[in-house]
Amino acid sequence: MITNLRDLTVIVTGASSGIGLATATLLARAGAAVILGARSEEKIRDLSEELISLGAREAVAIPLDVTSPRSIEAFVNQVDIRFPQVDVLINNAGLARSLDPLWEGSPDEWEEMIQTNVTGLLRVTRSFLPAMVKRNAGHIISLGSTAGHASYAGGAVYCATKSAVSAISDSLRKDLHGTRIRVSSVDPGAVQTNFSLVRFKGDATRADKVYENIEPLTADDVAEMILFCITRPARVNINYIIATATDQQSPL
Repeated sequence: MITNLRDLTVIVTGASSGIGLATATLLARAGAAVILGARSEEKIRDLSEELISLGAREAVAIPLDVTSPRSIEAFVNQVDIRFPQVDVLINNAGLARSLDPLWEGSPDEWEEMIQTNVTGLLRVTRSFLPAMVKRNAGHIISLGSTAGHASYAGGAVYCATKSAVSAISDSLRKDLHGTRIRVSSVDPGAVQTNFSLVRFKGDATRADKVYENIEPLTADDVAEMILFCITRPARVNINYIIATATDQQSPL
């Protein structure tokens, strides 16, 4: 097992909070160079300074809105200028909106989920994968969800986007067969982060109800799963990790 990641350069999208923040922190402690991408430039700039103190070889904050092709292009250009290569791309940026039944749902919210969870993931992956193919080395890790394996009421569009993440990872793994590039999908159940607060647009009461009567996973739990994927020997590809809280029997 690899325990020292000082030779690796890793991108984490959606790095300003939750699972992205926990993952970036864990990678820093392992010595990796961490490239932080998120819409909140101030948050990731402060975080980059903290990660250096924790042991990161480098920590660079670059603004990134995965729903904007122009933002992705600017992000990629900055990464190319500062780093000779990217070894691991962690597609963590994602969100959910509301729990409305389909006939009451907001098309604008559907579009936001699709653009963030699917199209953004595709565009960012497409931006960094050609260099990995050329080097015949790299690792793509995408954050899916148990909602991509079992749907729930009010989750038609969100569940569809996470099903798409699963399908993208599976197809990409087949596309890359014969190369040394690994593809992993980490699919957690209920994780207590700001995810539900975002889903319910800051309504803390509704957000807290999601975790009533269960002890949910933590962002650190998921970060450790991501690190597990990265630190396997090169001959080992972790296709999927599907993990739920012990108290869970369904995605929601």
